[in-house]
Amino acid sequence: MKKLLVCASVLGSMLSFAQENDTVKTNKIDEVVVQGYITRDRESVNKMPLKEIENPQVYNIVNKNVIKEQVVTNFNDALKNVTGIARLWESTGRGNDGGEYYTMRGFSLQPSLINGMPALSNGTLDPAGIETIEAIKGPSGTLYGGSVISYGGLINVITKKPYHYFGGEVNYINGSYGLNRVTADVNTPLSKNVFARINAAYQKQNTFQDAGFSESFYIAPSLKFIANDKLTFTVNTEIKTSEAANAPMIFLNRNLPLTYYSIDVFKENYKKSYTNDDLTINNRTFNLQASANYKISDKWTSKTIISTSTSKTDGYYQYLYDQSNGKDFTRFIADVGGETNTTGIQQNFVGNFNFGSVKNKLLVGLDYFQRNFIQGGSGWIGYGVVNIVDQTDTKGDLLTKSAVDYELRQAAQKTTNAEAKIYSAYVSDVVNILPNLSAMLSLRIDHFTGRASAYATEDAKAQTTLSPKLGLVYQPIPDKVSVFANYMNGFRNVDPSTIQVTDNLGNVLSSELRYFDPEHANQWEVGTKANLAGDKFAITASYYSINVKNKVMGNGINVSQNGEVDSKGFEVSILGSPIPGMNIIAGYSYNDSNVVRGDEGYPGNRTEDSGPKNLVNFWGTYKIQDGSLKNFGIGFGGNSASRFYTLNRGNIGAFPLPSYIVMNSSLSYTEDRYSIILKLDNIANKKYFSGWSTVTPQRLRTLSLSLNYKF
Repeated sequence: MKKLLVCASVLGSMLSFAQENDTVKTNKIDEVVVQGYITRDRESVNKMPLKEIENPQVYNIVNKNVIKEQVVTNFNDALKNVTGIARLWESTGRGNDGGEYYTMRGFSLQPSLINGMPALSNGTLDPAGIETIEAIKGPSGTLYGGSVISYGGLINVITKKPYHYFGGEVNYINGSYGLNRVTADVNTPLSKNVFARINAAYQKQNTFQDAGFSESFYIAPSLKFIANDKLTFTVNTEIKTSEAANAPMIFLNRNLPLTYYSIDVFKENYKKSYTNDDLTINNRTFNLQASANYKISDKWTSKTIISTSTSKTDGYYQYLYDQSNGKDFTRFIADVGGETNTTGIQQNFVGNFNFGSVKNKLLVGLDYFQRNFIQGGSGWIGYGVVNIVDQTDTKGDLLTKSAVDYELRQAAQKTTNAEAKIYSAYVSDVVNILPNLSAMLSLRIDHFTGRASAYATEDAKAQTTLSPKLGLVYQPIPDKVSVFANYMNGFRNVDPSTIQVTDNLGNVLSSELRYFDPEHANQWEVGTKANLAGDKFAITASYYSINVKNKVMGNGINVSQNGEVDSKGFEVSILGSPIPGMNIIAGYSYNDSNVVRGDEGYPGNRTEDSGPKNLVNFWGTYKIQDGSLKNFGIGFGGNSASRFYTLNRGNIGAFPLPSYIVMNSSLSYTEDRYSIILKLDNIANKKYFSGWSTVTPQRLRTLSLSLNYKF
């Protein structure tokens, strides 16, 4: 409630001020250039105006047109349009890290940035408020720090902002498994220089299994105030509440030899949820961002951003853990509670000027980030055994809230608190050495204090880290074709670990707290970008190699920072609008990731969070332009992944998840103000799995009807 009052106060004060200054002319409409599925020249990627073709870094964009035409109702389906991304874990909803986990360029990551600022969530993001999704490839510590990125890249969500005229749309989607989704998007001028927009969504759906559901409500009011010709304020707010009964994750044993060698037994139980709709988990998320854009001069601009976010969790979280006998899994359950709070302040100055005869685009930034993880709730209890061969469950009749609460009475209650503060400064300069040759020189200095993760029991030592980034771009055909190379760095602060000191016979003599330096990942990449056929196609292709040499690995007896991981691969992405009415998005990625040095069983094996080696995504639509079938449209596409190992250790074994091809299609009719789309996902009703030491069945065939009206 306090956060809502803060939001209302900020919006109200800006509106009052605006009514006193209602004389500003607003002839310009700040809109991103969108051509079908192509969104060009994202300033947010590098925090400065930079054309994609002169950017030495690779990124993929999924815009709102893709989300709408594919009848996307969840964040994962939107990310299926990004080259080289696959989901490892669905959202568990648990505190501090309950959001979805994905893999990119061989490393796990979670969506953790909204409008370039940290916004951590324990649940899932709603597509209703999304303008674009930016998947920025490679270790990007120089501009984004080390606390919310992955060595493989990051996911940044750009939200819908107010525009300068009245408009909006409402949408209703009805589909398989009881799907009902209603969204609204309303934008209106409040005065000559104040503009407001509200996006809202309600959704409820059951799962494809014998139990499980999700229900959520989302609202995102935003306000834009143009104080004068040089100064603009924007406030964005997001509030989401959700309740879900999730199927427990099925974990293979990570400490004993594998006793499963085939996916068949899991396919036979594909629709078994091993839960009850009475055992739910609740997530509440609040994000507030306020920004001020100021034009200092014709050559310099300033952008100040203040953000705060809170994500709360309470309810039941459960998982099944392999007993290593080829049939039994123990159910573990807890009444979990958690809260994640973040505060961010960012100041960026951007200059566009000549130094002598050399053109410069210069970014100078300061960044403060504070994060606090609070974990509470009960301890864990074993609650029955599931036999997946005989399909018995010793607690199957007692999967109710009252029965579980009775057993949890004896579980120890606990609360932990992990806070971190990070102070950073960064600079990035793009220098045009020649009209068609530019170089990027960037550096970040980052000072960390506190606890690096939600599970830390001790503060890490205060650490100051440098993170460089270098890039070179040559355009043989200006604005049409470029060849680029980059060197990029990412880093991660690491919790200290209590280790046991032993003698030559293995007898424990004492224990000590061991501190670690920040891990560093370094990437080399070369590639090409092209705008072809009159800018109707945008193509990016690149080869990359990422190395982490000082990775912390080990257990309580011997934890060291001698681990090394290599990840290299090739990606190609294509966006196109070749003829009127046709849009195409496609991508292919190959990744070879392995442990060079590490714990017993790991070296020489592919990392377990790297997902499939080969990933393919494709989607194409065509809207008939004339004749008796004018405005009718068709769409077709899908995703493919090669076989991959969800568990892969030399001393335990390797468990493969099979390759898959999942195809989707759509039929549509679109007029200026309304559209009807019928979408069929997983046409062949394919059974396929995802996992990260887990085995998780994915959604079966679904049919959805979308009705949309614009005003």
